Amino acid sequence: MPAIEWALEEKIAVVTLNDGENRFNPPFIEGFLESLDRIEAETDACTLVVTSSHEKIFSNGIDLDWLVPYIQKGDTDTAKSFFYGINRLFKRLLIYPMPTVCAISGHAFAGGAILTCAFDFRFMRSDRGFFCLPEIDLGIPFLPGMIALLLKAIPRYKMEELQYTGRRATAEELEAHHVITKAYHLDDLMNAVMTFAGGLNKRREIVSEMKQRMYRQIVHVLDVEDPPVIESGRFHF
Repeated sequence: MPAIEWALEEKIAVVTLNDGENRFNPPFIEGFLESLDRIEAETDACTLVVTSSHEKIFSNGIDLDWLVPYIQKGDTDTAKSFFYGINRLFKRLLIYPMPTVCAISGHAFAGGAILTCAFDFRFMRSDRGFFCLPEIDLGIPFLPGMIALLLKAIPRYKMEELQYTGRRATAEELEAHHVITKAYHLDDLMNAVMTFAGGLNKRREIVSEMKQRMYRQIVHVLDVEDPPVIESGRFHF
């Protein structure tokens, strides 16, 4: 099974993340970007839907098992290239030329939570799964681009709470604070998402121009920010 696969259902492109916990590493990022490129170039899709095939996880963020050995070796070039790749993925989703809908089918932790914020709309499984920003306990301050994406999707008061406590938020809580559009039991999640997505049959060029204008400042930050510096086998943010 491919790590990233997609299918066209009428004018809805459905991307399924199949790579276990869907942690970020170069093959995952490149596969995701390639799928987005092919959908744009080869289909007449008007809406993008992304979900996960894992029974309880949408995405757990950075693949530390892949990254840590490079940090320990002080391989700055590989690590920097990786973080630039993450920013490319965030930016691509943020200004993708069609409405984007994230079906959060399980836990969204750390970078996985940030990833969901790049979408235009978020729906989440209500019966299982948390949204969590554990970086405060991991000793990893957010980069400016990450903060900009989080604040795009999360009201500032709620973002501050989640950032400084690192606690896990439920789908019902996120719905109450308008972080997600709606929470559904897993049995109903994709049907609800597909029904919603089916109503977003909009012109790509107009959607693209709207996003370019609305998210210009976030795009600028993602384009110019430098990744963390590696010194003595550790990251310095």
